[in-house]
Amino acid sequence: MSDLRTLPVPDGLDGMRVDAGLSKLLGLSRTAVAAIAEAGDVVIDGRPAGKSDRLVAGTWLEVTLPAPERPVEMIPVPVEGLRIIFEDDDIVVVDKPVGVAAHPSPGWTGPTVIGGLAAAGVRVSTSGAAERQGVVHRLDVGTTGVMVVAKSEYAYTVLKRAFKERTVDKIYHAVVQGHPDPSTGTIDAPIDRHPKHDYKFAVVALGKPSVTHYTVLEAFRAASLVEVKLETGRTHQIRVHFSALRHPCVGDLTYGADPVLAKRLGVTRQWLHAWSLGFEHPADGRWVEFTSEYPEDLAVALEGLRAES
Repeated sequence: MSDLRTLPVPDGLDGMRVDAGLSKLLGLSRTAVAAIAEAGDVVIDGRPAGKSDRLVAGTWLEVTLPAPERPVEMIPVPVEGLRIIFEDDDIVVVDKPVGVAAHPSPGWTGPTVIGGLAAAGVRVSTSGAAERQGVVHRLDVGTTGVMVVAKSEYAYTVLKRAFKERTVDKIYHAVVQGHPDPSTGTIDAPIDRHPKHDYKFAVVALGKPSVTHYTVLEAFRAASLVEVKLETGRTHQIRVHFSALRHPCVGDLTYGADPVLAKRLGVTRQWLHAWSLGFEHPADGRWVEFTSEYPEDLAVALEGLRAES
């Protein structure tokens, strides 16, 4: 059953786009608000509003929210290539393969880390939303590498706090086009939804603070292997930051990578890998660190670059 909300536009949203302002007001994603607007269910002063229209404080807003979707179910399904690096009573650390989401979500029908662990008989924390139980951080579907999942409720609480307080060491390796200058640096640029394309993100003035540290490990003729340390953990952060520098990840066509170079190297996704993850173990506070070697597709592409240089 749909839900009609009627209220005046608050002063704090004056001048904002409909999708951005209502996302903040209603606690929905901008993509969800855009869909509602496109369906004609956002009305301002009696007239339907588009997602890019501007809000004016004091005007009368009517939003018809769609009926809530059925909860996403977690289905235990074995995941090929999902390898357990470490497991004890509190945590399980996995090597996530490409094409696997961290957890189920609306519209995603492929394999998930949570579903794969369940199929392997690994019981995880029941904290968090039903479809995300045990998940304390995520990797993109197209990003491989090391990921930790909480098994105990205490571990879930401790690890969620550690990620929020940025006491976790997250090291990624990426191959980016060209040669970043300087070879060691920090990218400090706010990130939010792309103003025109809801499916991706961008550096925008009023975005969330986002900080990426990097060091070039190896330079090739057409690209560079960089080590990246995240200070923050925004969605697509590494991909967005290096694209903004005009050095997109090789193979990342969404963020401006050269399709010719990607094809030559046989790369069908972004060359981005979660290399290592370090944190204080929830049980006793000792520092633990786990690493993941490059999967075959990334290793072959890297050797191809070396052969060309």
